[in-house]
Amino acid sequence: MPRTDSRVLALDLGTSSARALVLSPDLSPVPGALARHKITPTYGVGGSATLDLHDYVEGLLGCLDELQQNGHLTDISDIVLSSQWHSIVALSATGEALTPVIPWVDTRSVPAAVDSAFDERAFHARTGAWLHRLYWPRRIRWLQSVVSAASYAGLPDLVLERLTSSRVTSVSVASGTGTLDLASGAYDAEALAIAGVSAWQLPEIVPTGWTGVLSSAFARRWPALAGVPIHPPTGDGAASNVGTGGFDETTAAVTVGTSAAVRVVHPIEGAPELPWELWRYRVDDKRAVTGMAFSAAGNLHAWLTGVLQLADQEPLGIEIGSSRVIGIPFQAGTRPPETVPGGSGAYFGLSFDDTAADLLAASLQGASLEIDRGLRMLDSLFGRELQVVLGGGGIDASAWWRNCLTATFARPTDVCAEAEVGARGAAAVALGISPSPGGESLQPVPTDVARVAALRPRYESLRALTVQASIV
Repeated sequence: MPRTDSRVLALDLGTSSARALVLSPDLSPVPGALARHKITPTYGVGGSATLDLHDYVEGLLGCLDELQQNGHLTDISDIVLSSQWHSIVALSATGEALTPVIPWVDTRSVPAAVDSAFDERAFHARTGAWLHRLYWPRRIRWLQSVVSAASYAGLPDLVLERLTSSRVTSVSVASGTGTLDLASGAYDAEALAIAGVSAWQLPEIVPTGWTGVLSSAFARRWPALAGVPIHPPTGDGAASNVGTGGFDETTAAVTVGTSAAVRVVHPIEGAPELPWELWRYRVDDKRAVTGMAFSAAGNLHAWLTGVLQLADQEPLGIEIGSSRVIGIPFQAGTRPPETVPGGSGAYFGLSFDDTAADLLAASLQGASLEIDRGLRMLDSLFGRELQVVLGGGGIDASAWWRNCLTATFARPTDVCAEAEVGARGAAAVALGISPSPGGESLQPVPTDVARVAALRPRYESLRALTVQASIV
């Protein structure tokens, strides 16, 4: 039965921060009960991007120490985790990390060796992933060329192991590796063969109902948490959807954090056939999430406001869809199946009378049009114009962008009132709760909708030109 009387400790394993926060019974954050450890990826040549595993985990443990010092670890009934998808660490025979954490933003890999009979479309339909550098079949092959590893695990698997002494993973996190058979919930034999590993070299997949408890050392460190059930981690995209209020096939959730995505949660049984352009992962034992992700979103907004030295976070004075400038938001490349590399962002139509606000508006409009491409594919897949709910820190940061997305989608949108959608969603998945978005409802302004509709063909033609010029 769903539990609604729980005070929950949520651990949020992001790319830019590791956080621990306490949620009240209605899954809203307890005021003041949040501790954050800032994460700064190390970037290098050749697409390298890494996270220091020791610093990450010790910083997260320090967040729990801080909550305890402030009296926030009492009356906790459950511990849940929301985590970035796709990360990987190579491990020795004794379980020691041989590499840093390699997150989704790292673009290093090697081509996968496959025989002539390999059918990538069948592979995609079965795993929800492509044979792309983002996923483990290619990443493991690349790691095998640089380090001699006995096994592999993701960041959430290693955090869970540190806390409980059990190296296990969830069906949700495993689905983000590109090695899971979505229908069976087990590792896919062909994906393992391409990666050159056996299932025993990857973390054991446990059911959604599995729970662990803190090891004796951590139970002594945080005595109020001794014996409290720790639930398997939920991939941040799935958690964000559920936490935003998009937990069934009538609603698409658009979440904007560092990156952005548009997704629909639906039953895995009887799921519609997966189009080539979309991915599909698992939420839990019974639900999947289908969608499209975008590498430039909140990171784009933060970078531009910094580079352009904008005191305001908004493109003041610019009407939605009115800028002559077209911004193609490929600064961080594209997600699969497209292969546009990072460093491919572009502006078209610049003139001497354009301002910093014009550039910001053009980029936010471009990001909105990218998300809209995914939304329209999901409309078609599920056979209806989907309801839309917006959520995430990027949505929270800019009223102009919220209105721009609403105009670009040309339909009403609900805005989730809760910024902590990942933590909220992980708790909802673990406890069997379906939270409502709350917050405001936005109606598209007809003149804004018309301007965006007129802009769209020019954007699409310039996008195609950029893709053609950038693919290597």
